[in-house]
Amino acid sequence: MGNTITEKILMAHTNLKNISAGQLINARVDISLGNDVTAPIAIKEFYKAGGKKVFNKNKIALVLDHFTPNKDINSAQQCKAVREFAQKHKITHFYEGGSVGIEHALLPEQGIVVPGDLVIGADSHTCTYGALGAFATGVGSTDLAAAILTGELWFKVPSSIKFVIYEKLQKWVSGKDLILYIIGRIGVDGALYQAMEFTGETIGKLSMADRFSMANMAIEAGAKNGIFAPDKITSEYVKKRAMRNYNFYYSDNDAVYSDTIEINAAKIEPQVAFPHLPSNVKGISKSGRVKIDQSLIGSCTNGRIEDLRVAAKILKNRRASSNVRLIIVPATPEIYRQALKEGLIDTFMKANAIISPPSCGACLGGHLGILAEGERAVATTNRNFVGRMGHVRSEVYLAGPAVAAASAVLGRIASPEEL
Repeated sequence: MGNTITEKILMAHTNLKNISAGQLINARVDISLGNDVTAPIAIKEFYKAGGKKVFNKNKIALVLDHFTPNKDINSAQQCKAVREFAQKHKITHFYEGGSVGIEHALLPEQGIVVPGDLVIGADSHTCTYGALGAFATGVGSTDLAAAILTGELWFKVPSSIKFVIYEKLQKWVSGKDLILYIIGRIGVDGALYQAMEFTGETIGKLSMADRFSMANMAIEAGAKNGIFAPDKITSEYVKKRAMRNYNFYYSDNDAVYSDTIEINAAKIEPQVAFPHLPSNVKGISKSGRVKIDQSLIGSCTNGRIEDLRVAAKILKNRRASSNVRLIIVPATPEIYRQALKEGLIDTFMKANAIISPPSCGACLGGHLGILAEGERAVATTNRNFVGRMGHVRSEVYLAGPAVAAASAVLGRIASPEEL
C-alpha cells in the first residue's frame, strides 16, 4: 500500500519506515512561525516551560504583520516583546518595519519555506505553503512554544481527499474561485482534519499565486492542510528563491484516499461567498445587485503581484464609485516595489484607491479598513464570519480580485463583464 504526498512528507520528518492515516507521530519541524498576535503568547509559554535557548535560530520565523505599523499601545507592547525575544535569541528570520510583509506571502517569496518542508505556524492560514509541496498547518501558540523549544511536535496523520480538477478555466476565473467553489460544495467541515490534495490538468496550469490562494483557504473547509504536487511551475518559482536544499514528494499510484472528487473547471464562473460563511457561495450570475461600501484587494490570499495585475487591468482608466472605499494591500515590500515599477500603483491611485502598506490589519478587523455597523465589503480575503472585518452587523463578501475590482467601480457586487 502506497502513501500520499502528505504522509510521505510527515514520514520523512520521523524515524519511521511507514505511517498511515490516524496514526500519532512525533515529527521534526523545519520552520516554526509566529506573528505579533500569536508569538507573544508562545514566548511566555517558552519561558514558563523553562526555556533558556531556542532549538535552532534559523528554523524560526517571527513576522510582525497583523497590527503594524503599531495601531495602539497594546500592539506596540506585543511587538516589543517579540522584538526583544528575536534580538536575545538572534532569530534569523525576523521581520518588522520596512521589511515586513504578510507572513504567508513573505516566507515563500524569501525562500524561507521550501518544498518538502514540515512547517507549523501559530496562524490558521499557515496551510498556504502546501502550494509548494510542503506540509504546512496552523497550531496554537503553546504548540509553537514547544516547537521553538524542542524542534519537534506531535501530529495525527491526516487522511487525504483527492480533488481532480480538469478542463480550461473561464475568463476571470482564478484559483480563488476554484477554492470558493470547492468549499461551497463540501462545506466548512467537509475536509475536517484531512489533507486536501489538488490534482488534475487544470491544476497543472495554475500559477503559483493561484495555488497559494487555494492552499491558503484549505482551512476554511476544516482541512489540516492543503497540498499540491510540485512540478515545473513550482521548480521555476523555488529555484531562484530557496535558502536551503529541498525535496519534491509525490503520492504513490496506490495511495489510499478517503474520497476522490472530480470537478469540471470549465463550468465554474467567478464565485462570491456571501455572509457569514466561506461556504455560502454563489456564482456571480446569481449574486444579485448587492450594494457595497468597501472593496479590499490584498491579504495572504490575494495580495500577490498577479492579483494586483488583474485588479489594475480592470481599474485602468476607471475610478472607484464615490460610494466605495477601495483599499489595495500589496502583500510584501517586493510586491509593492514591483507594482510601482509596472505602473500598477499609479493606476490604483488614479482609480481613487487607498494604498496600504503590507498588513493583515483589514482582513481580521484590526485596523486599516474596519467596517461600521451596516456596511458591506467585498474582499479578496479568506473569512467572512460575523464581525470579521469590524462591526458585528457588518457584512463581508469574499471574491477574487477581478470581482472585487469590478465591484469597486460599479458600487455593487459585479462581474468584470458588466464594465
